[in-house]
Amino acid sequence: MDKKSLTAVARQQLKLAGTATSGRSSQTLFGGHANALRQTVVALTAGQSLAEHDNAGEATLQVLSGTLILISGTTEWKGSAGDLLVIPRARHSVKAVDDVAFLLTVAKS
Repeated sequence: MDKKSLTAVARQQLKLAGTATSGRSSQTLFGGHANALRQTVVALTAGQSLAEHDNAGEATLQVLSGTLILISGTTEWKGSAGDLLVIPRARHSVKAVDDVAFLLTVAKS
């Protein structure tokens, strides 16, 4: 059994994102590329984004702190701390409205 504080990991990743030239940082907490399930805390500083990309299977995004926008085509969903967004099985991107940390959960098909 392994236990992690999402609050502490989010805080740490936001601190790292704040000093990174890309304005982002992430840490995989469970799984990895060899596993079907992967959970990663991602942090983006205000205005930064993850460029449009496909997803590798079913995926959700749980906002831990801050605010973001999930974009797929012409549809946008705003997410704030405590929100759980189901990521569409289509190309999508994520933009940070302000400094944001979220838990990305992906179950590969």
